[in-house]
Amino acid sequence: MFHSSWQSQEQAHPYWGPELLARVVKKTSSVILGHDEEISLILIAMLAGGHVLLEDVPGVGKTKLVRTLASVLGCDFGRIQFTSDLMPGDITGTMMYHPQRGEFQFKRGPVLSAHLILADEINRASSRAQSALLELMEEGSVSVDGETYPLQSPFFLLATQNPMQFEGTNRLPEAQLDRFMMKLGLGYPHMEDELLLLQRAHGEGAQRLPGPLLAPSELLNMQRAASRVYVDDSIQKYLVQIAASSRTDKGIRLGISPRAVLAWMRASQGSAFMDGRMYVIPDDCLRVAVPVLAHRLQPASGVLASGWSAADTVKQLLSRFELPRQRAAKGGRG
Repeated sequence: MFHSSWQSQEQAHPYWGPELLARVVKKTSSVILGHDEEISLILIAMLAGGHVLLEDVPGVGKTKLVRTLASVLGCDFGRIQFTSDLMPGDITGTMMYHPQRGEFQFKRGPVLSAHLILADEINRASSRAQSALLELMEEGSVSVDGETYPLQSPFFLLATQNPMQFEGTNRLPEAQLDRFMMKLGLGYPHMEDELLLLQRAHGEGAQRLPGPLLAPSELLNMQRAASRVYVDDSIQKYLVQIAASSRTDKGIRLGISPRAVLAWMRASQGSAFMDGRMYVIPDDCLRVAVPVLAHRLQPASGVLASGWSAADTVKQLLSRFELPRQRAAKGGRG
């Protein structure tokens, strides 16, 4: 076992949390077939208070996944369609003049009116519109005309984007990518799942969204519990070693940022909580490493042409250091 101090925390574990989350995964996967792990990873990011970027080809269920999750989690849902003419005020809200009152009043934007926001095709908007997301993703608030407005609590941004080679797409700035805790892809379904999808559509028509299993307040309580999951010093040191190694690697132009290390630790805590533990083990860190780290790495000049893969690079970084070894608790055997 790891350090003995986690034992008292384990006894205080809110066991109802992982059980509820397992039901959320099951209910969501009954609509979005064949993606249990991706659904679990999104929930892990939510437990850690992070945002998720879904990148994939059109038509694989990204938007439906977000809508279904919002319904099952009992969260107020908002959708913003990102286009080339989208303005920051369309996201955050803007001051509008009321002639009858002879004054300006703030009209709240969609991000202030929902717990879960779908930013659909986020990479079709201009950099000016993208800039409106930076504050709300990091600070949980938006500023308009010198006034600061807090977002709903909890608040999550789930964004979809098309691959960069698609028509009309723009590359997201590194600073914005770094604010997404995870980047995931769904991929095409297995043949069995796709066949079931056709049979459902043929027999029942449009499928209704499932009802809620919990409320936003319960999700907020789970976030607080997940933040108390114990992380041993040896694991923290392991995370920092990996990050430092990425910053000195000659094949990497932009390595793992301090924000990314913190996101990695919090995601590992979320993974432990999902598994019913109040302490992180190395497997938690390995499970979330690629979704948390890969989209933040940038290759050095000339490396990309040689078939560079961010996911493979993360795995190579992980292999450079020995996993933290388990230490016996007091009174146990070494």
